[in-house]
Amino acid sequence: MQPAEVKQDLEQTPTLLLWRNRDYMLLWSGQLISSVGSQVSQLAFPLLILALTHSPALAGLAGALRALPYLIFSLPAGALIDRWDRKRVMILCDTVRALALGSIPLAFALGHLTIIQLYIVSTVEGTLFVFFNIAEAACLPRVVAKTQLPAATAQNQATDGITALAGPSLGGILYAFGSALPFLIDAISYLASVLSFFFIKTHFQEKRTAAPRKLWIEIWEGLHWLWQQPLIRFIAILTGGSNLIFSGYALIVIVLAQGMHAPSFLIGIIMAISGLGAILGAIVAPYFQRRFTFGQVIIASCWFMAIAMALYLVAPNLIVLGIVALFSFISGPIYNVVQFSYRSALIPDELQGRVNSVFRLIAFGGQPLGLALIGWLIQTAGIINTIIFCSLFLILLATSATINTHVRHAQPLTNRA
Repeated sequence: MQPAEVKQDLEQTPTLLLWRNRDYMLLWSGQLISSVGSQVSQLAFPLLILALTHSPALAGLAGALRALPYLIFSLPAGALIDRWDRKRVMILCDTVRALALGSIPLAFALGHLTIIQLYIVSTVEGTLFVFFNIAEAACLPRVVAKTQLPAATAQNQATDGITALAGPSLGGILYAFGSALPFLIDAISYLASVLSFFFIKTHFQEKRTAAPRKLWIEIWEGLHWLWQQPLIRFIAILTGGSNLIFSGYALIVIVLAQGMHAPSFLIGIIMAISGLGAILGAIVAPYFQRRFTFGQVIIASCWFMAIAMALYLVAPNLIVLGIVALFSFISGPIYNVVQFSYRSALIPDELQGRVNSVFRLIAFGGQPLGLALIGWLIQTAGIINTIIFCSLFLILLATSATINTHVRHAQPLTNRA
């Protein structure tokens, strides 16, 4: 075999082996089904609450109750995930979520469904998502080899794009057939996820030998480890800054489209196009991860996001707006695949839950604030000035990534093993 052929074979091996990794494919397929179900019910929640109360504020409260547990439970959940059996936690979370979602069609059929029950289910769903999500991130380096982490992360990112594309439309169709049907489908999807775990043979964590200590001490260890890693610390802050702006992306697109007199179904199509961009970015992410250094990908992705946001200023019609939406979502999955696989390979197994919980709290904790900020800016300063502000903020983030020596000189994972 010629040297070029050897290189090509080595580059393709992680992806090929990933599809032959039985345990990963079981984990991935279970989460694919579950994610579609979650997207279906997330659309149905506000639709059903609006039908019951005719109040957008009460419908929005259900979404807030689902998001709030991440801010409250993220840090203790990370410590507990490192202490508990991760697979057992994930099975328990999806079992309880299946029961909670299944209670909605049951109560609906009996004529006893109330807004309070919907709020409780939304809160339970959000709370258990925190534990499941952190456990899933912590177990991935155990299920796949280090060389497969970028390919596995890319496949997970593509799955998110596919479910975001298909889930809402499927949810709308199911809701039209029956108001409680989307919740029944979501409950069944959680049971499918639970079933997949019983066939996975891999242990989701190393054997623990140290005795559990006080929870706050274990939380502090995760905080301390991340803070002592200047590269991971900076990436957490960089990701949080980007998410602060992109949390309001949908609102920006909706306001721009409405200014062009777009009907609601066309706005939905534009949002779906952005999902296609995310899928495309996830597909090409492993290629960029192999061909370029960590720093090159992170810096280029940040500049790409800043330029994409600025392009909304020059979108004169709905066609161009859709193209910009497609363009703007390509770089996000590339950035996420590279940074997630890099940090996952570096974090010690016994700290995976705690460090990931700290990282995600920094990276995603500001999203509710970002959405409120973008809405306030649009209301007070106008959509054009809001886009200018967002573009300048993203340019500032891209500049900080460019001049950060830890990003530019990050070693390849093969050298960090």
